[in-house]
Amino acid sequence: MAWSNSRIFRSFVEDLLINTGLTTFGGLDADTVKVALYNNTITPDNDVSNTLSAYNASTSQWVTANEVFQAGQWAQAGVALTSQTVNAGTADVVFFDAADTASGSAATLSDVHGCLVYDDTVTSVADRGICYNYFGGANSVTNGTFTVVWNANGIFRITLS
Repeated sequence: MAWSNSRIFRSFVEDLLINTGLTTFGGLDADTVKVALYNNTITPDNDVSNTLSAYNASTSQWVTANEVFQAGQWAQAGVALTSQTVNAGTADVVFFDAADTASGSAATLSDVHGCLVYDDTVTSVADRGICYNYFGGANSVTNGTFTVVWNANGIFRITLS
């Protein structure tokens, strides 16, 4: 199989609900949250444990062997989000968003199918995953800027019913 959708990690939501210290006192809008790019050799699974959702965990899919990066353009281990916000201003909706995330201006990246969004601040399980986002197929750039344009609905969105 391979990438087919975007999902929030179930263990992330569970940790929020039972307050296991997933985020620092400031929350996701204050933590360092990074975006690492990945190729199509993985099959993301939102039902994995915190450890298996983590960036470069030894037995997870999110290892550097599957990562797409270029030194000086899109860092290995990802690029930090900016202008992060948690928003609950719309009835029945809570979402996490940030400014679009861009590489340097001379990036050459290929076979990018999606990304892992992870919290780089938390230490209980280092670099644990928040969600993964599928880009709809292979994406690339040659000597240009690679930009992850976050959906108008946010990086992830929870609708209450």
